[in-house]
Amino acid sequence: MKIDSNIYELRPAKAGKVGKLQSALLAKAKTEPGYRFHSLWDKVWREDVLREAYERCRRKAGAPGVDGVAFEQIEEQGREAWLGKLREELRSGQYRPRALRRVWIPKSGGGERPLGIPTVKDRVVQMAMVLVVAPIFEADLCEEQMGFRPGRDAKTAVRLVYYQVRQKGRSEVVDADLSDYFNTIPHGALLRSLGRRISNGTVLSVIRAWLKAPVEEQKRGRGNSRTTEAKDASRGTPQGGVISPLLANLYFRRFILAWKKFGWDQRTRSVIVNYADDLVICCQPGNGKAAHEAMTRIMEKLGLTVNERKTRLVNVPEGSFDFLGYTFGRFYGRGGAPYTGTRPSKKALQKLLQAIHDETTAQWHASEPEVRTAVINQKLRGWAGYFDQGPVLKEYRTIRKYTERRLRRWLMRRRQKRGTGYRQYPDEYLYGKLGLIELAGSRVDLLNAKARKSEMRAGCGKAARPVRRAGAGNGTVEENEAPGFR
Repeated sequence: MKIDSNIYELRPAKAGKVGKLQSALLAKAKTEPGYRFHSLWDKVWREDVLREAYERCRRKAGAPGVDGVAFEQIEEQGREAWLGKLREELRSGQYRPRALRRVWIPKSGGGERPLGIPTVKDRVVQMAMVLVVAPIFEADLCEEQMGFRPGRDAKTAVRLVYYQVRQKGRSEVVDADLSDYFNTIPHGALLRSLGRRISNGTVLSVIRAWLKAPVEEQKRGRGNSRTTEAKDASRGTPQGGVISPLLANLYFRRFILAWKKFGWDQRTRSVIVNYADDLVICCQPGNGKAAHEAMTRIMEKLGLTVNERKTRLVNVPEGSFDFLGYTFGRFYGRGGAPYTGTRPSKKALQKLLQAIHDETTAQWHASEPEVRTAVINQKLRGWAGYFDQGPVLKEYRTIRKYTERRLRRWLMRRRQKRGTGYRQYPDEYLYGKLGLIELAGSRVDLLNAKARKSEMRAGCGKAARPVRRAGAGNGTVEENEAPGFR
């Protein structure tokens, strides 16, 4: 999965009227699987729903859309007035989506992929729509789907794959790759999936307008170009749109239902684990080839394309594969004893080191050391918070040494000095004065960090002090077990 800050988490509201609305919609959807919801649009433009949607989008910030309007401008001109005007626009039926602004971001495997950035107004309306309709479809999504859902995340998916491979013996793994999944979802079939639960014409027409929105791109020296590729091809939900993860989950559900309907889960004795457009099928030995072929046929019938160049059949532990930033395969513990487990992938490690490099180049010499350290800490904290499953000490040490070296070099160069900076900027300065996060460097550190992390989660609450040391995995195979999945 290409995780980035433009994808919005589809978590439910914690309390208040919006939370109660979502609970009621979810309960209705669960108790009546065939019920079609008709009175929804008036809930999208409810004052409390729009305010909640705005706050969520504001926290994510993000670049402006084609109109150039940013959250800072809205705040300066008056948030409540802006929300009131938007509410009236939605209530009266005058709302029309704007074009998407296309930007290109690097892909982990090389090349670039497009993001379609909606305007702030469209983002807020999409988030309001998500707040209303996501609970309805949450009742229908399959248990194999881990992406952008309450109570599930990428680490849950990683643990489930580990559990299936190691504990359940499903060691033949179809490591599948779909070609440009988000941009190839057929509009007709997707809208039928929406219509199975929603009969409100306004809701469906607005979603259809988002799907068919044109794209504007700034061409160097040639002004803006506008394309209508999504409308022309009747395919795609733009990455960067707030509602896109929900729509992608909804369409992927069709594959899982077809897989079970035709009995492939029983025939291949397999379990699917899906996160957005990432997919693995864990099979009992001898069934991987049949699962691969069946998966390809079903995807073709759904109008999707399997990238055969990147899709592999892996026999673990003889072979290894990467999933959501982790490498699954054979590793060696103390005394050289082999075991099947996980560790952060080389690609994930290299991506972080490159990010630290980029934050300590000459272009940042005007920045204050405390500011630069805070930026680096944010990246370290996020990385260590996710990559804390299984043995991670080796990667933590690599990151720690590299970060110290880059930060010292940057501190010297900004003063126009040569040298490594070890004498001028010792550990006491980096970790004491600047407050650089200290990744765990030993097994004892990892266990202590894990204990502190558990205490924080257990209810230390808002009064709890932040933990300076990052990294909470214990380096053991058992860390990856997922006993909740059978």
